[in-house]
Amino acid sequence: MPHRLKPYYIAVDQLRVGTFIILDIKWLDHNFSRNSFKLKNAEQIAEIRQLGLKQIRIDPARSDNPPPPLQRTDQLPAATEVTTPLSEEEIQAAKIKRERIERINQLRASVVECEKKFLKTANALKNINANVFSRPQDAHRLANELIGKMLDSLMTDRDIAIHLMNDKAGSEEMYFHALNVAVLAMMLAKELGLPAEEIKELGVGCLFHDIGKLNIPDRVLQKSSGLTRAEQNLLQQHCQYGEEIVQKMGLSRQAVNIVMQHHECMDGSGYPKLLQGDQISPLARIAAIVNAYDNHCNRTNPSDSLSPYAALSYMFARQRPQFDTGPLGVFIRCLGVYPPGTLVRLSDGTLGMVMAVNASKPLRPSVLIYDPGVPKGEAIILDLEQEPDISISESLRSVQLPREVYDYLSPRKRMTYYFDVPQTNRRGPA
Repeated sequence: MPHRLKPYYIAVDQLRVGTFIILDIKWLDHNFSRNSFKLKNAEQIAEIRQLGLKQIRIDPARSDNPPPPLQRTDQLPAATEVTTPLSEEEIQAAKIKRERIERINQLRASVVECEKKFLKTANALKNINANVFSRPQDAHRLANELIGKMLDSLMTDRDIAIHLMNDKAGSEEMYFHALNVAVLAMMLAKELGLPAEEIKELGVGCLFHDIGKLNIPDRVLQKSSGLTRAEQNLLQQHCQYGEEIVQKMGLSRQAVNIVMQHHECMDGSGYPKLLQGDQISPLARIAAIVNAYDNHCNRTNPSDSLSPYAALSYMFARQRPQFDTGPLGVFIRCLGVYPPGTLVRLSDGTLGMVMAVNASKPLRPSVLIYDPGVPKGEAIILDLEQEPDISISESLRSVQLPREVYDYLSPRKRMTYYFDVPQTNRRGPA
C-alpha cells in the first residue's frame, strides 16, 4: 500500500532491530546521538522503552522488515514519566551524550570563529586590491603581512581542518576566489612538505594570480554563456596583464611565475605559452590544481557548478594529464573523497552535508546532519572521527534530496573555504 512508504506509528513493544525510528521528543531528552536512526541492537530498544513512550514513529522505507502500523493511534495515552532508577548503563549513556553535546558545541564555535577569521582576511584582501594600481608597493607589503599571519597559523604541529563557509561569507567578487585558491594551495603545500618560505611565496602569488582580470571587461568576465573565440583570447590575456601588474608591485620571481603560469598544463594544452612538464614552475603547478578545482566548484553561472565531489572526480578521471600527478593525489587526499560542501548519505541512512575535513583524517569529516526532530538553527554536527560506528556511504547530488532536506541543509551556491587549527587532536604518529 502506498501509505506504508510514509512514516507511521507503532507501539513501543513492536520495536525490532532494523527498524528506522523517529523520536518525537527533544534531542536533549534522550541519550541517542540523533532523533532518527535505525535500531542496531536490543540495548537500544531497551533504552527507548525507558523513555516512557507508548507509541513511536518509524520510517518503513528505511527499515528492515518494518512492523505494521498501529490502528486508532489517537486513542493511545500520551508519554508518561519514568520513575525507575537509572542503571549504570543509562548513567554512562547520559555521560556520553553530554560529552557529545560538548563536542557539537565546540564544533559550532570553531565554525563561527573560522568564519570571523575568513571575513577579516577577505576584507584585508579587498583593501590590498584597492591599492594595486595607486600604491603597488604598499599592496605587496600588506599582502606579505596577510600571508605571513595565515602562515603562522598554518605551520603548527596540529592538524589543519578545512571548513566550508556559509553563503553570507562568500561573494561573487574576485578576491574571494583568490583567497580560496591561496588557502587551499597553502594547505596543499604544507602537506607536500614545502618549506615555509616557499609556502609564503605560493600564498602571495595565489592572492594575485587573477589580478590581470582587472584589465578584462566585465561583459567578458561575467558572461555565463559560451565565450566567442575573440572573447576567449581576450580572457586568456589576463596572465600577461597580471605579470605586468605584479612586476610593478615587486613580487618575487616565484610569485610572478604563479601569475603567469597558473593556466599552463603538464601536457602542454594550457596557456599562454603552451608550457609543459618541468617548464612550469613547481609552485605554479600547485596553483593550477587548486585554481581548476575552485573554478569547477564556482562557475560564473552557479547552476553550472560541479559539486566538490564531482569536481575532484572530474579532475582525476578526465583532466589528470593536465596536472602534476603527485600534488594532485595529495590534494585529493587532503580534501578527502567527500570535500566540504558534499551532500552525503551516512551508513545508517542519515542525510547530511560535509562541513569540515581534517587533512590527516579525510575519511572522517564533520557532517551537518538532517534530523527533522532538531530545529535547523540547532542542527547537529557530527565529527565522524568521534563516531566510529558511522561512516559515509555515498555522495549525493542536490536533486536527489527531498525539498525539506535540501532546505534544512542549505547547500552552498558557492564553495568558499578557510582553514582552522583545532586546539585538540594533535597529530599522532603516522
